[in-house]
Amino acid sequence: MSEIRRRDFLGAAGRAALGAAAVTSLAAPHRARAARPDRRIKVAQIGSGHAHAAGKMDAFRKLADDYEVVGVAEPDPELRRAAERSRVYDGLKWMSEDELLGTGGLEVVAVETEVTALVPTALRCVVAGKHLHLDKPAGPSFAQYKRLMDEAAGRGLVVQMGYMFRHNPAFQFCFHAVREGWLGEVFALDGVIGKYVADDRRAPLAQFAGGTMFELGCHLIDAMVAVLGKPDRVTAYLRRTRPETDELADNTLAVFEYPKATGTIRSALVEVEGQKRRQFVVCGDEGTVDIRPLEPPKLLVALAAARGELKRGYQEVPLEPMPGRYDEQLLDLARTVRGEKENDYPPAHDLAAHEAILRASGMPVD
Repeated sequence: MSEIRRRDFLGAAGRAALGAAAVTSLAAPHRARAARPDRRIKVAQIGSGHAHAAGKMDAFRKLADDYEVVGVAEPDPELRRAAERSRVYDGLKWMSEDELLGTGGLEVVAVETEVTALVPTALRCVVAGKHLHLDKPAGPSFAQYKRLMDEAAGRGLVVQMGYMFRHNPAFQFCFHAVREGWLGEVFALDGVIGKYVADDRRAPLAQFAGGTMFELGCHLIDAMVAVLGKPDRVTAYLRRTRPETDELADNTLAVFEYPKATGTIRSALVEVEGQKRRQFVVCGDEGTVDIRPLEPPKLLVALAAARGELKRGYQEVPLEPMPGRYDEQLLDLARTVRGEKENDYPPAHDLAAHEAILRASGMPVD
């Protein structure tokens, strides 16, 4: 990838990152709120089957200065019954999808269905003129996803993908450090995101050939594309530790090739305490950013020369606690919908990330 194209991706992904003077208070954007936004945004949710569905609804309801939740739709009776038992959905109005999309003043729809239904549902929302928070990954069809993104762009609608590390302060620091040249020429990127899943949770994850790379690895591939741009070549290594039991690719690795760098993303579903070893490491010839674990984030930096408050050498950069995994993400969506800022992740980034995710998952790019 050319330097210009790579910097285009970094510029898009890093606009929200902080400057050198703020390295000791990187969580400041999570606290720096206007006294009150000029208007609340009416939001609704379609689907409750996604792993992030309840967390997103909980965040929307908590951010009451910015959002008014008008209702939720879940066509699957079993999933609806399960959601109705959760405190997160207590007191909300349940309605059909048509009723929801016809709600007066509705501006944003959070699409939180199971993965196979994400993009078809999102397309119906866009046709109805709604901005989107669309959870990940964006389905098995690249052509269908591109159609969605083209339709949204043509209508002037925002599509925010639900990759959960975009507004993590350690990742924000990383994007800023790379964009500003603090790390020099990036030559290596290494990401690990795993966990251990129980036997009864394996079957739903096996429906896609990419298994855990498609389900979990996508989060770090999104961040990798923010750092390095679209890869020139992707090689997938999909392994099954229990082939006698199921077809789940539960031990996966992908290698991403760039003109001057290589990236690796690894994801496994058989790693004991895998959440504690999740990491994202970016190495350049003038410094390294090492985020490990990812949540709550711990940020380590090695620099060949001092940068503002950061000294030469290896050091930990303190981070304030995040108020919630999704808070800043959804606040950013509100600001974008109200026209207070541009979308930090335009369609070019999202399409490049999804193509890389499909290739890393051994899935066709149609």
